[in-house]
Amino acid sequence: MKASQALAGNLQMVLNDLIELHLQGKQAHWNLVGTNFRDLHLQLDEIIASARLFADQTAERMRALHGLPDGRSSTVSAGTRLEGFPGGLTSTKDTVKLITARLEQTVKTMRDVHDEVDEEDPTSADLLHAAISRLEQLAWMVNAEIMAASASVTAPAED
Repeated sequence: MKASQALAGNLQMVLNDLIELHLQGKQAHWNLVGTNFRDLHLQLDEIIASARLFADQTAERMRALHGLPDGRSSTVSAGTRLEGFPGGLTSTKDTVKLITARLEQTVKTMRDVHDEVDEEDPTSADLLHAAISRLEQLAWMVNAEIMAASASVTAPAED
């Protein structure tokens, strides 16, 4: 099978966000300060590793379909849908919010292109499914660092 321009373009959009997520994760990792530093530092390693793995799988899938993945910094920065990450030191609380937003945007990009990808190549859509599942899990886990228990969530009443 040879990828259409649309399929290759959709996969490139995903690749851009995954590469950018990896880079922003490293920026956060290197400049993190504050409470729960070590735990969040290690969580960022997990996010970075997942972003790199999914970027590699996406690029290799593109090559398998005779597409040409472009991981050059100029292409990634021009094509990513992720907001830029702030420079300088970033508190753990702010980092959680920033990284959660980037994880969610990366997933949104995947969901936005999913149906078109699935229509042409269900195998590529399967890669998106795996990435979405893992990145949503990581977003939940990192965001739990700053979530407060809700008063409206209570245990079931005993009879």
